[in-house]
Amino acid sequence: MYKKINKVLIANRGEIALRIIRTCQEMGIKTVAIYSTADKDSLHVRFADEAVCIGPAPSAQSYLNIPAIISVAELTNADAIHPGYGFLSENAKFARICKEHDIKFIGPTEEHINKMGDKATARKTMIANGVPVTPGTEGILKTVEDGKREAKRIGYPVMLKATAGGGGKGMRIIRKEEEFETLWAQAKQEAAFFANDDVYLEKYIEEPHHIEIQIAGDQYGNVCHLSERDCSIQRRHQKLLEETPSPFMTEELRHKMGEAACKAAKAIQYEGVGTVEFLVDAHRNFYFMEMNTRIQVEHGITEEVTNLDLVKEQILIAEGHKINQRNYYPQAHAIECRINAEDPFNNFRPCPGKITGLHLPGGNGIRVDTHIYTGYTIPSSYDSMIVKLVAVAQTRQEAIDKMKRALNELVIEGIKTTAPFHRQLMEDIRFREGKYTTKFMEEFQLKPLED
Repeated sequence: MYKKINKVLIANRGEIALRIIRTCQEMGIKTVAIYSTADKDSLHVRFADEAVCIGPAPSAQSYLNIPAIISVAELTNADAIHPGYGFLSENAKFARICKEHDIKFIGPTEEHINKMGDKATARKTMIANGVPVTPGTEGILKTVEDGKREAKRIGYPVMLKATAGGGGKGMRIIRKEEEFETLWAQAKQEAAFFANDDVYLEKYIEEPHHIEIQIAGDQYGNVCHLSERDCSIQRRHQKLLEETPSPFMTEELRHKMGEAACKAAKAIQYEGVGTVEFLVDAHRNFYFMEMNTRIQVEHGITEEVTNLDLVKEQILIAEGHKINQRNYYPQAHAIECRINAEDPFNNFRPCPGKITGLHLPGGNGIRVDTHIYTGYTIPSSYDSMIVKLVAVAQTRQEAIDKMKRALNELVIEGIKTTAPFHRQLMEDIRFREGKYTTKFMEEFQLKPLED
């Protein structure tokens, strides 16, 4: 049933909040920004129709404060909430509370988030529906002895994973039985951060590619995919660069992975925009890893090669519109570099501070998603990503050349950023030839800057 959304509260900050505001304005939808005291000078506060301070800098007291967010939504008569990514975007409790207050959560239902948010449950669901998964345990491991026994059955090396983890937390590669107990204790300790220290085991895939399939599903059971993104260049399980199409992809593999991703979404009658993430081995065997029930940081490169607005699609699905049921395939090549306020020459140490000078690149085929400006102070309380720089061209080589030019044009003064790393990455022979895996950063040598 179709129900028009008139006003959206954006339960997020930074570039994604600004990104959502822009689409809402184009759709004639009013917006409400929430912000912490640390974000009072942020652009999303300036460009929203209304803005309300939600609390002090710590996330728990502001962007994760569910009662305060719901109160603001009711006070401003917002009939929907867009959670962006991170923060409360995959919080089943938040989705349920929104529904209880007759506020549309622009995302999947509580049930969908629960089914895919718990990795062990998601794995069981995929097995039941014929989606390939890595060999591993079928449930939670109760004791370290259970873990050792299962590891021996699966065969070392194995990956110990926290069922409620994320961002690389609660994950350990175990290569031999002698180190099992120590790494078990470390993973459990990190997992406790998510208020759930349950863990399970999977076979560790050597030299894998991290390839995700963008999907969309509506309230009527329709599902389509929007092809793949290659996210294999990572540091400590955090993505640094993404591209589409993947240089490792073949037409046959794209068809199989797209079909599997749609099968995964249909299995839970998924509603909204989401991503099914896979590990792909050197022989192009692929295995379900997890499903992200939200918009992704890297959604922009998919938009650029499919000519779709994924935030608009989210809103339309939330209103009750049917999706176009055809699958979408890349019509160009797009690369995204995540520019973080970090010092790549000092172990990527965070570098918050005031931006004293700024020049953002432009020109044909260049997209810049950012919330920074000259005089803006990057707070230390939140994620360090400050710019998403996207280059789009007809071929991968042309996209790399555009990105090189854009990176050379980018100027951010007053703080350290990861731009120098990306400039060197564009020159790396393995990257230029598309011959990289998730192990890339273990071998990449950053050269010192010349004086």
